[in-house]
Amino acid sequence: QVPLINELESAMHQLYKQRASRLVQRRQDDIKDESSEFSSHSNKALMAPNLESFGRDRVIYQEQVKRRTAEREARRARRRQAREQTGKMADHLEGLSSDDEETSTDITNFNMERDRILKESSKVFEDVLESFYSIDCIKSQFEAWRSKYFASYKDAYIGLCLPKLFNPLIRLQLLIWTPLEGKCRDFETMLWFESLLFYGCEEQEQVKDDADISLLPTIVERVVLPKLTVISENIWDPFSTTQTSRMVGIVQKLVDGYPSVVNAENKNTQMLLKALLLRMRRTLDDDVFMPLYPKNILENKNSGPYLFFQRQFWSSVKLLGNFLQWYGILSNKTLQELSIDGLLNRYILMAFQNSEYGEDSIKKAQSVIACFPKQWFANLKGDKTISQLENFCRYLVHLADTIYRNSIGCSDVEKRNAREHIKQIIKLLASIRALDHAVTVANDHNVKELKILIEGK
Repeated sequence: QVPLINELESAMHQLYKQRASRLVQRRQDDIKDESSEFSSHSNKALMAPNLESFGRDRVIYQEQVKRRTAEREARRARRRQAREQTGKMADHLEGLSSDDEETSTDITNFNMERDRILKESSKVFEDVLESFYSIDCIKSQFEAWRSKYFASYKDAYIGLCLPKLFNPLIRLQLLIWTPLEGKCRDFETMLWFESLLFYGCEEQEQVKDDADISLLPTIVERVVLPKLTVISENIWDPFSTTQTSRMVGIVQKLVDGYPSVVNAENKNTQMLLKALLLRMRRTLDDDVFMPLYPKNILENKNSGPYLFFQRQFWSSVKLLGNFLQWYGILSNKTLQELSIDGLLNRYILMAFQNSEYGEDSIKKAQSVIACFPKQWFANLKGDKTISQLENFCRYLVHLADTIYRNSIGCSDVEKRNAREHIKQIIKLLASIRALDHAVTVANDHNVKELKILIEGK
């Protein structure tokens, strides 16, 4: 029956993959459509280079864009209405929510196919005696052998064979298990886990090198880790904060609970981490987009380009925070490469430089810094921050200088506000241990309270 179980598992993975790919493709299409809508006519041509200026293909393309735009705005309106009803509207920023709404047709088709696979899975052992497919029955037979004839049980290397024997039976029970969904059960509360939890732990004295002690860790290694690898590569969306939190949670649970197998030396763990990194890098390459507009275009804060720019900025900050949820699991070097080199310096900093210099930029910088793990800066020696943040620090210094220059000739109130903003920037620099830059800003703008600002970071 193993080939049939393999087919069912593959079909279920493909079903979830198709749904995830559909949502990612829709997000990419929405970004392309908005980018084209707010670009010049010459840029619009770049969005559909293979279409004739006049003709049937052009008309079809325009109709598709209109339909996608109407659907996109309708989904956003429904999310805004839901936030208003729950009282979350006040502090919400466009770009921080995930657009994972599905049409009723897609939901129906998904459920129908999932039900079909589950129905097929219930028939896998319908012509097999229970003693040959029930985990409880199989376990009982081997427990009896172990209890009565332990020497022959050990000589037959049953402890090494059991994980392979239980493997397909457990995979069948895990067919629809995915930790990305809130209603998903903890695998440690499932019947197979509870059945095998105390296998080989009878009261007799434990034998040295007893393979049965590692039965569940071995199953986690050979069943749960490969399942998570497939989910990471094909189903997980790094842009979703909820999915990322759940994915981090299950991986951290395995790291803490199964250190003998979930570690850097284990091949299945390496494959899982590789899948996570590949998915994150694919998101950076394919899904992140930061539009650039002249500052005079962004002066109108109700215009389409301004709203699109803000949405893309905050979605990038959300992705930064999602990446950095993996602190403590992925190495600092890898995380800094992805989050700072790949996202902050490549996209977010470009948006900062294209924004107006003032209170809004300071709030955005605070949001970015809030994503960084505090442990990155706790043990730094000297007065310099980590090298990858140098460009960000230089931007903050430039922001302080610009705020000061813009306050020259203004009223006393505006000058006091500018001075408070400069102090906030010094605090931000101190919070990431960029003390050299903090001192520079304080000296350049005659801020006397440097020590208080640094210590109060």
